[in-house]
Amino acid sequence: MYAICRQAHANFLLVLLKYVYYKLKGKDILCNSGAVIKHLHNLTTKGQLRIGFDAVAFMHKRDFTVFNLMGKLEITGTVRIARGCRVAIGNEGVVRIGNGTFINPFTRVVIAHEMEVGENCAISWNCQFLDDDFHELRYEGKKTIPSHAIRIGNKVWIGSNVSVYKGTTIPDGCVIAADSVVKGLFTEKNALIAGNPAKIVKSNVSW
Repeated sequence: MYAICRQAHANFLLVLLKYVYYKLKGKDILCNSGAVIKHLHNLTTKGQLRIGFDAVAFMHKRDFTVFNLMGKLEITGTVRIARGCRVAIGNEGVVRIGNGTFINPFTRVVIAHEMEVGENCAISWNCQFLDDDFHELRYEGKKTIPSHAIRIGNKVWIGSNVSVYKGTTIPDGCVIAADSVVKGLFTEKNALIAGNPAKIVKSNVSW
């Protein structure tokens, strides 16, 4: 823990005190300063959640990370979330994040229904995940989707400024190009997905 704090220029004593507090609450959370977790009882950790320790050049020590967990957040394994992120989960919402996944600064996760992120995923900065429109638009011939859930497979790399919307499935090994707008069901693994609206532009990619 000391080495992690030193590398991140974090106050070791403060981090240790917060760690002990969360442990007493039954949570394995290693938390830097500048993090707010509302409704802590809705967070479960089967591994360690690290908040605010990954350094990116444009970050500032006063950038706050905010979790508003009216619904469930389930962490499996070691998950890292950088400063400046916003996670808002509605009353009926569930978010699951797998081992080895990290989320870079200023990404927003706004979930009213369900979102699953697999293991060893890399999510860049300024991304947005939104599984509800929150306002209804009516028109003739409007298609309905079978599920609002966002499902992201294992070892998926999502570039900066990507938006992922309701009813989206991204299979294992895929790469989402920066600035893409992703919506819909993708079935091909190890594909490069890019554009607005996003589509498969390359197959059999690796990273």
